[in-house]
Amino acid sequence: MSNSAWNKLGRYLRETQLIGSIHSTLYWDQNTTMPSSGALWRGEQLSLLARLLHARQSSNEFEELLLAAKEESLTNEPEGEAVEGPFNLEKQRNIELLELDLSRQKKLDSELVVQLACAQAEGYNLWQQAKARNDFPCFAPALKKLIDLRKNQANQLDEDRSCWETLAQPFEPDLTIPRMKELFAPLRRRLPEILDKVKSSKKSYRVDWDLEESAQKSLCEMLLKDWGLDPSNTAVARSPHPFSITLGPEDFRITTRIVSGNPLSCFLATAHEWGHSLYEQGLPSESHHWFAWPLGQATSMGVHESQSLFWENRIARSKAFSEYFWPHFVHAGAPIKSGMELWRAMNPLSPGVNRVEADEVSYGLHILIRSELEILLLEGGMNVDELPDQWNKRYEQLLGVTPDNDSEGCLQDVHWSEGSFGYFPSYLLGHIISSQLTQTMEDQLGSIETKILSGDVSPLLTWLRENVHHYGRKLNAEQLVKRVTGKTLSPASFLTYLEKKVDKLTSGM
Repeated sequence: MSNSAWNKLGRYLRETQLIGSIHSTLYWDQNTTMPSSGALWRGEQLSLLARLLHARQSSNEFEELLLAAKEESLTNEPEGEAVEGPFNLEKQRNIELLELDLSRQKKLDSELVVQLACAQAEGYNLWQQAKARNDFPCFAPALKKLIDLRKNQANQLDEDRSCWETLAQPFEPDLTIPRMKELFAPLRRRLPEILDKVKSSKKSYRVDWDLEESAQKSLCEMLLKDWGLDPSNTAVARSPHPFSITLGPEDFRITTRIVSGNPLSCFLATAHEWGHSLYEQGLPSESHHWFAWPLGQATSMGVHESQSLFWENRIARSKAFSEYFWPHFVHAGAPIKSGMELWRAMNPLSPGVNRVEADEVSYGLHILIRSELEILLLEGGMNVDELPDQWNKRYEQLLGVTPDNDSEGCLQDVHWSEGSFGYFPSYLLGHIISSQLTQTMEDQLGSIETKILSGDVSPLLTWLRENVHHYGRKLNAEQLVKRVTGKTLSPASFLTYLEKKVDKLTSGM
């Protein structure tokens, strides 16, 4: 391998990523098979790795390697490639992003990094206990600690952003509260109106049947096989909260969960997480884009969610998919007589208290509630002890439902137990992005329903690979959408899609 400054930097990044992937592997184990009594030791393991990662990501050696690579990129390549060539332009973008990451890491005190790692491990463990026992006071001190530590982190980063905006940057680069409110305001106004239309139709397709765990697992395996899972590079497990994670360039993991009384939960969660994994598997990985470089990483969590939501909602919840797949459900024991029955079951149109199990109309309202509450916790002076009451009031106001207990309410999600503030808006941004991208996909390929009905979704994946996945962090989410669709990001496509789908479902089609 050449001993150029670029390659020296690449070797350093690769070693850093190896440590990061060890950290991710321990996280995977923590969420899937680790016994709860291992939480304390796991916290120490993760803290040690966090310290090592921070040291490497903020070291003078890294800074010197980065500076040398930057200087080299401003001259001709050793092989004679011109400075303005695409390879060099991408090099410069990689370096620009590495400089940003380095600047942020150097501002953070190493002790704060370790404290955060410990608090995240402790928070996750206490959240599991609190959720199982419906005991918010058990979790509240851990949440308070995480909020204080994240506020300290934002102070140390000292960016020209508010506290919440600073914490949101790793998830959604360049997102501001005003821009978020601009995108979400039409949804906050229109989604309750669409929900009222659903309620007035008095048509709810909540299923009153269940399937054996083995049958649900078999259906998920069938789905993943149809959608191209390669068992040589992908593993599937169960966890309290479904997620997708990449442990290496050829090591992809997803999890799902079985929910008693909801035979479609596992199936739809699997479709969702596989969408995430397909995106990860489509990110640039060759030559100068290897796994360790910024351009080999996801554009943003909003774009990530757009991909998972495409496969869950636009494919698995589509009428065409139900027409194609329903015989498999019958064979698994589902008491349905047609694809129409399965489609209605896939789209219950019934507001509930659970975000993960929500229909497409009410889902956005779940996200609006969480986004508003975490901004209040970080910037609005709201006390953690007020969270259960404020949560329930907003659910009654926006969805017309109230959780029976905190396990169904403010304890249902894992995110805050890990200090992931600023993450939740990405879910709703994902809906908006997905709809706008899908509209362009259909403009170019024709109706996706035809492809889905045939059982061959490979043309859809190919389009995403060619138009979305390859950008990595070259662009932010709004730039990517503008590049692909030619239009500024807007909730219009999402609202149009929802209104048409609700009309079909409520008219009895």
